Amino acid sequence: MHLTAEYRPFARTGGLAEAVQGLATYQAADGEPTTVLLPLYRSVREAGAELVPEGDAFTVKVGPRSETVRLLRLKAKRGPRVLFLEHDEYYDRAGLYGEGGQDYPDNARRFACFSCAAVTALDRLVEPPAVLHAHDWHTALAPVYARLSGDPLKGRMPCVLSVHNAGFQGHFDRDTLADIGLPDSLWAVDGMEWYGKLNLLKGGLKYSDAVTTVSPTHAYELRTEVGGFGLHDMFIGLRDRLTGILNGIDQRTWNPATDPLIAAHFSPDALAGKDACKAALQRTWNLPVDANTPIFAMSARLVSQKGLDLVLGGEALRQAHAQFVFLGAGEARYEDTLRGIAAAMPERVAAHFIFTDEAEHELLAGADFLLMPSLYEPCGLTQMRAQRYGALPIGRRVGGLADTVEDEVTGFLFDDYTPAAFDVAVRRALALFADRPARLEHARIAMGRDFGWERSVERYLEVYQRALAARG
Repeated sequence: MHLTAEYRPFARTGGLAEAVQGLATYQAADGEPTTVLLPLYRSVREAGAELVPEGDAFTVKVGPRSETVRLLRLKAKRGPRVLFLEHDEYYDRAGLYGEGGQDYPDNARRFACFSCAAVTALDRLVEPPAVLHAHDWHTALAPVYARLSGDPLKGRMPCVLSVHNAGFQGHFDRDTLADIGLPDSLWAVDGMEWYGKLNLLKGGLKYSDAVTTVSPTHAYELRTEVGGFGLHDMFIGLRDRLTGILNGIDQRTWNPATDPLIAAHFSPDALAGKDACKAALQRTWNLPVDANTPIFAMSARLVSQKGLDLVLGGEALRQAHAQFVFLGAGEARYEDTLRGIAAAMPERVAAHFIFTDEAEHELLAGADFLLMPSLYEPCGLTQMRAQRYGALPIGRRVGGLADTVEDEVTGFLFDDYTPAAFDVAVRRALALFADRPARLEHARIAMGRDFGWERSVERYLEVYQRALAARG
């Protein structure tokens, strides 16, 4: 049973929603009885989800409060069983985690209620042997509540925690411990205390039988002082309980040979359609239509993690003989800067700040290169999708980028987090673009890479089996 704060297409701020949806969908297709539980946000109803009640309302005790909640099920003929936890006071809001750049002040209560309700309902939702699979800090309390429940069945429930982004851990004041119904004994270095804060992710790591993260390289990075976000000693202490399993993509959806959202179809053996897609992209984004001008695309949240400082601080954006297109919303400072550059250089730079899946399909089909100069990137999905469309990624050698991009073959990798290092990588890409036969051969190789979920599903099954064995 997957517990998640996001699930595509109903609740989504980044890669978490797509990763959990992809994993659960392929597990169900593989014959594994699979359930997903997430909060019933306002966005779920706005998406037009057809829901039916799943049992009666029930009460959960969270600290000093008794909360009445209800489960609803998505009507679907195939795929995993998808359930939503209804509690309008907590989840019927405009945002998932906050509004106007500020977190909701009661987020600890909101996600404590969700995790506690999930554990309370375990016996009605799954039959042994079963595995409780929590995702990120929002659901990390579920293993804690299960272990401390006093219920023999829940206490023995195998728990797996996936860390998709350790940069977000759920930090709260000490008073929150009692407010969410946890004993004061957990306020300790070997408990959930972390530099004077309550750390929900740390609690999940402590009480889970197995921990996964979303790429093998990131599993190594989490064990380092730089890459562990202050929890590196905890990750080191997990030893073989920590496993890096690469996320996948749905290669049926991301297939340029059949994609209904792009201007022309193409494949490794018939690349002419990519030229048509490039021309269509240039027209859509009001750029001069020129097959001999390379397009560097960036599809990402406009935040510091994604390496915008390197792109904006380097020479390539302003000086390279190329076109640059940016898709995504984010921090106002980045949006304002890109808006100004695009206004000053409309024949070379374009930016759209409203992300849609349709726009990303068109973007990757028409682009020659994808920019992903991330400060850190636990896995990343866009670089996999880009390669399927013959757009070669330019990224730092971190996390999933290091695991999915082969330097000088299917893309270009660099190490130093500096504008100068980024500019060097762009110059290498420009040199390849100038040699059309070589560029097309690199595109063919990239398009042939297998980034499907099937292999990852097998790895998760191995982790589940270890967790089951750990509980006897």
